[in-house]
Amino acid sequence: MLCFCPCFDEELDLELEPVLLISGIGGSILTCKKKNKLGFDTRVWIRILLADLEFKKKLWSLYNPLTGYTETLDKDTEIVVPDDDYGLYAIDILDPSAFVKCIHLQEVYYFHDMIDMLLGCGYKKGTTLFGYGYDFRQSNRIDKLMEDLQVKLETAYKASGGRKVNIISHSMGGLLVMCFMSLHHEVFSKYVSKWICISCPFQGAPGCINDSLLTGLQFVEGLESFFFVSRWTMHQLLVECPSIYEMLANPDFNWKKEPEIQVWRKQSKNEKSYIELESYGPVESNTLFREALRNNELTYDGKTVALPFNFAISRWAAETRQVLNNAKLPDGVCFYNIYGISFDTLFDVCYGSKESPIEDLSEICHSMPQYSYVDGDETVSAESAKADGFDAVERVAIAARHRELLSDKTVFKHIKKWLGVEQKVNMHSKTSRVSDEPVRQ
Repeated sequence: MLCFCPCFDEELDLELEPVLLISGIGGSILTCKKKNKLGFDTRVWIRILLADLEFKKKLWSLYNPLTGYTETLDKDTEIVVPDDDYGLYAIDILDPSAFVKCIHLQEVYYFHDMIDMLLGCGYKKGTTLFGYGYDFRQSNRIDKLMEDLQVKLETAYKASGGRKVNIISHSMGGLLVMCFMSLHHEVFSKYVSKWICISCPFQGAPGCINDSLLTGLQFVEGLESFFFVSRWTMHQLLVECPSIYEMLANPDFNWKKEPEIQVWRKQSKNEKSYIELESYGPVESNTLFREALRNNELTYDGKTVALPFNFAISRWAAETRQVLNNAKLPDGVCFYNIYGISFDTLFDVCYGSKESPIEDLSEICHSMPQYSYVDGDETVSAESAKADGFDAVERVAIAARHRELLSDKTVFKHIKKWLGVEQKVNMHSKTSRVSDEPVRQ
């Protein structure tokens, strides 16, 4: 096989181990299809045109505690992830419409640049390059996701002639890999050679996730946000998503400073009013979520659907945290960790103010918080992302934002070196080396 990667001075014969790219939350195309009926699938994530309307109609969901799955409110449809192009289509450009390609909306170009880089190094789709997109509403340890990942690993292993697979995961995709490794240790050991993890919230993403459960999440900022799913529309889905609860702060982790939700409250006692600042840590935050979301609801097909804080999901997520805490890296598997630094990253959130306090906690859901920040990639703190707890071959900190790490040239240099498809690596880059000792506590 010939590699025409520009980093080579001459053509080399390479026996490439296959690469499997695994996306994070929001990093897979989701389509809606009618159950047991022929017809066209409708892309509901991501889409720019009619985004909010289609999202409400086809992606709003409820968690089913009997099955553990989050199911759409429209009982005649189901959400599927396209597996075209050996799984790469779903994680490449998340809105592959002609309009988006024409304006080159960078926010939806997900694994696109990395796919191009790997193809340029001689990897071939369906032989040595595969993708795994999944329904990111679901738990990271739910049976379907685990079974589908095993099929992907087996497929890549066989297609490449029995060579072990190198996984490259981004963000929450690292938690999914970690769950698989914990629950299917022998299978992981059989099929995986290397795992390169990029920006994984190993101990949670407290600032981002706490605020997502209370007020929602805006994936796109600025002018583009007017063409995208609104913050509140997204909120009404996330309240019913186990994957979100699984990224709450790990209460067992030894944080440098425990993440908090703070609320300026107006209280009354003995007919006198006063204002105080309340604080909720990872353990106490469920009490706040319960009170703040007790009146949360949406209207679907003319009916009112209650969406309080879901304690069934919370219990499931607590079990997932134990699965993650018990994960062990198999002997012979090499682990590499890339995480982002140098950007303000949400950590604590504060609702209300001394001048304008919260009287009833349900008001939080219709307010905008103030944030305090720590170092990270704007989404995941460096403290959480580097706390993998494994015997890493290397951990590398790179000055880049969460999504930008997937197209960062310095990231590419490290990946090519670790995959063994590069002779010379330029080490003059915005990186910093850290200890190779496990740092999960």
